Amino acid sequence: MASNISALLNMGQNALLGNQAAIQVVGNNIANVDTVGYSRQEVRFEAAEALNGRPGQIGTGAYAAEVVRNFDRFIERSFLEKSSAANRWAMEYQMQLSIDGLFNESNSLGINSQLSTFFSSWQDLSTTPSSLAVREALVSNSQNLANVLSQSQDFMQSLEERINTDIETEVKEINTLLNRIADLNRQINILDEPGKNNANTLLDQRDAAVRELATHIDVEVIDRGSGNYTVATAEGHTLVHRENAFELETRGADIRYYSSGKGEAFDGQIQFSGKSYHEYTVEIVTGGVIGDGAGTGGTPAQFRVSLDGGKTWVSDEQGNPVLFEAQDSEHAVNVAGLDIYFEAGTQALTEGDTFVITPKSGVYWVSPTGDAMNISPQKFPNGLENERRISGGTLAGLLNFRDYQLGHYRERLDNLSKSIIWEVNRLHSQGVGTDKSILMSGTYAVRQTDVPLGSDYSGLTFGDRLQSGNVSFYVYNKDTGAAVQSASLNFTGLGNPPSTSANFDPAVHSLEDVRQAIENAFPGGELVAEIRNNKLVVRVDETVNPSLEFAVGNDTSGLLAALGLNTFFEGSSAVDIAVRSEIIQNNGLICGAQVNGGDEGNIGDNVTARNIADLVNQKVDIGGVGLDSPTRSTLGEYYSSLVGLVGADTSNAQFKGQYELTLANDLDSRQASVSGVNLDEELASLIKFQNTYKAAAKLINTADQMFQTILGLKN
Repeated sequence: MASNISALLNMGQNALLGNQAAIQVVGNNIANVDTVGYSRQEVRFEAAEALNGRPGQIGTGAYAAEVVRNFDRFIERSFLEKSSAANRWAMEYQMQLSIDGLFNESNSLGINSQLSTFFSSWQDLSTTPSSLAVREALVSNSQNLANVLSQSQDFMQSLEERINTDIETEVKEINTLLNRIADLNRQINILDEPGKNNANTLLDQRDAAVRELATHIDVEVIDRGSGNYTVATAEGHTLVHRENAFELETRGADIRYYSSGKGEAFDGQIQFSGKSYHEYTVEIVTGGVIGDGAGTGGTPAQFRVSLDGGKTWVSDEQGNPVLFEAQDSEHAVNVAGLDIYFEAGTQALTEGDTFVITPKSGVYWVSPTGDAMNISPQKFPNGLENERRISGGTLAGLLNFRDYQLGHYRERLDNLSKSIIWEVNRLHSQGVGTDKSILMSGTYAVRQTDVPLGSDYSGLTFGDRLQSGNVSFYVYNKDTGAAVQSASLNFTGLGNPPSTSANFDPAVHSLEDVRQAIENAFPGGELVAEIRNNKLVVRVDETVNPSLEFAVGNDTSGLLAALGLNTFFEGSSAVDIAVRSEIIQNNGLICGAQVNGGDEGNIGDNVTARNIADLVNQKVDIGGVGLDSPTRSTLGEYYSSLVGLVGADTSNAQFKGQYELTLANDLDSRQASVSGVNLDEELASLIKFQNTYKAAAKLINTADQMFQTILGLKN
């Protein structure tokens, strides 16, 4: 009987201690009702071991086994996924708003307005070709168009630089969180005894850190209990494993080489110059040596290029992949805006050798077993994303916007500017102004003067626009205005191999050949052609006859515009588009007229001005850019498509952001219903445990009286 009374006392004591702990836990819940990341805790009671005997098993009460926290890991995993997606699209939308106003055509000073004013000015010139005021207005409006294009590009460049800074900040914050989670794993391993001493506070801190991490980058967690906890990107890159953190880093341009394994590994190097938002996969199709342009070192290797990881290849107009020769730095090939060349080693290139060029900064995962891996987002032409790259969080939002929205807008704006420059120059270069020239200096240079101008290796900005044809030059007496001599260029015998045709052939004739053809056309020395800084200069030889001047006429080859002779604009993109300085200094060089069949360039003629003015409604061929295919449209329509693209991207980011946020908020509410503190429930629990505590005290008091009664039997 005494043992049963002792069990009764123990039962009361365990009840007192257990309910005391329960009251303390309830008090802690109430105190943390507004603490972010706190999970409601409760004491789990467990029945004590029963006593066996007559009249049967009798329980000995319960004791506080452990303090557990209420937390649903399944809901949390889903929340982390949606939170990452919501933050990605929220960041993209925020960035889109930064650019949306730039292309807001409700602003009367926008690009579209300036483009219309520019063509209207040419229309005015066609009406009054000799008007000095109209010419001055044309120069001013042309400068305004060039300025608004360059200023728009400058704004996007500044935005890109800010994004690059934000990316570095994001990576630093991510690495701080990774090390914090790893340290929490270490502490949990030391303190946590599942089922006895649960490290609930540390577990809350770890989950809060993972939630914060998920706002920056997409994550998945694998929880095997205590500190045996792994955090990885959704694509499988381990970020934290137990007590080890694997950090991210930002890197600049990067080149990777992957040997085909079919021969000795290539020990030279692939190099590039220029900037692009794409990643270039260069695959050797035909093995061989590195060419030197002269063909003296053997057969050069051939390669193809992909901008989407090998899914599609840079192709010609018929859809056939273009093959390029592997050349040295003097004969670099330009592919989608990037100059690519090779530095030879002792081993030749082998079929299947592959190089991946990343000409931009990116985020890399520092692998524990190998070289750092590029995990920056990558999109394909079909809109899908590379499943081995990060896809969520503000970091992915910044990188996606920089490379696949902002980068695309910048490429399109450059392409628009390049098309404006070419189309205007193509017509202007064949015209004549109120003043003729004694000197024409080309504005576009080549790398090598002996390389065919239309080849991939010439380096000529508009080399791909050249075609077979010819161009005429006209020499005048500047005192009388009378025509002295005219000639079309004759390329017979020039080129390598020597041409049998009088016409210029972009696949055969070099800048040196053009220079020679001009000199041959004027054997009396009336015109002299020179190459200065790899640019063509044509001038009157005043030592032969100081009273001469000259003009140019019909050009079916595009040579004048491609070399920058007698052009209106200079530059090749929105960054450097500008009205030629000679025209600003002398608007008499604005070509409104055209040399007629009688070799006359009449001041009242308006053919060139009218042709340029008509460009406003004329569909022109606009080259592809990046993964965009070539198109045919008016310049205004092309710009409108850019404006529409910006608007569509903004709406898309806003919709997806709101959609993912709604799902994330719903999951957060479901988690809160499990782990959140409800004051009404806690107060009810407090009353319950308080009464239970009193009852336990009454039980101990009763057991004590029973002891006293037994002890009193002796008396």
